[in-house]
Amino acid sequence: MYNVHTWSMVAVIALVTAALRFLPFIVFNGTRQTPKIIQKLGRILPYAIMGMLVVYCLKGISFSSLSGFLPTLIACAVVTVLYVWKRNTLVSIICGTVCHMVLVQLVF
Repeated sequence: MYNVHTWSMVAVIALVTAALRFLPFIVFNGTRQTPKIIQKLGRILPYAIMGMLVVYCLKGISFSSLSGFLPTLIACAVVTVLYVWKRNTLVSIICGTVCHMVLVQLVF
């Protein structure tokens, strides 16, 4: 019983995910022009999502002690400097995460 329920749930989730991925290509096939609002959302949403992720990641910072906020502040600075320098999101996020983990585990 448990196995059937689990596999049916996974199948429904996979079908819905596939449908959501393929739907824009079916609706906006090569014959129709993509609406201006969809094009605008495609330009704006990545920045809005990254901003929301930054706020979500920084919401739990404790300013009561130095070890509560300094590693996060240093890691944010590393991410910012690396992104401005290299223009590579993946490198800046990975290096910032490693920096934060090293500071939390070994320094503070």
